[in-house]
Amino acid sequence: MVNPQNIAMAEQELESVTDLFNRIAESCHTKCISTKYTQSDLTQGEAVCIDRCVSKFFEVNVKIGEKMQKMGQN
Repeated sequence: MVNPQNIAMAEQELESVTDLFNRIAESCHTKCISTKYTQSDLTQGEAVCIDRCVSKFFEVNVKIGEKMQKMGQN
């Protein structure tokens, strides 16, 4: 039997992950990709920028999660 609470939690998690993905894509696209689109593929510089941007985004996300968890324990 499927627990409605588990379904709601899974839906909330999916929404959270989707939101995180969309924020990363928008932020890193704005910071790293030229709007002139002179080439069909990413340049090496754009690819490196995106890698760093995504990495930093996740680093900050983890740090915020840790701080929020500590605040919740107090």
